[in-house]
Amino acid sequence: MTDQFLEESVAVLRRTPAVMEAMLRDLPEAWTEATEGEGTWSPYVVVGHLIHGERADWMPRLAIILEHGESRPFDPYDREAQFEESAGMSLTALLQEFGDLRRDNLAMLRELALGPEQLALTGMHPDLGIVTVRQLLATWTAHDLAHILQVSRVMARRYRQEVGPWAAYLSVMA
Repeated sequence: MTDQFLEESVAVLRRTPAVMEAMLRDLPEAWTEATEGEGTWSPYVVVGHLIHGERADWMPRLAIILEHGESRPFDPYDREAQFEESAGMSLTALLQEFGDLRRDNLAMLRELALGPEQLALTGMHPDLGIVTVRQLLATWTAHDLAHILQVSRVMARRYRQEVGPWAAYLSVMA
């Protein structure tokens, strides 16, 4: 990998499992099962979602673009598959699985040695239409960062009442 965009993306993608591990391992369930209310995700659920993405989103869609271009749309993605797939698993097991899957996916990505020509290749998203490899990889990176932010926000808001008047100084509480 010599493309700077790709190097920068991989630098973030490589760290996400360790960030989740550092934030969540061995915490009481009160932290890892917390949500922002009905219909929102806990840190536990987010890790399951990241695992499902490693299996069914990023690399499989990249493979579709590289093999078929726009002629074969991506398979639909179930954004809530983790509720069934992760049911009954410990957070420790989920964190390990996420780390393993990410390591393997980044190794496969590295082996592809994508250059500027491949980053410009296009595929067909079932909802969004034509997308590029570069956009797919940028979205993978931004998706990780969005979920790190989400986990941090959910955890911080667990103490919304406890911080009392300091909430006025903490934008995460808004």
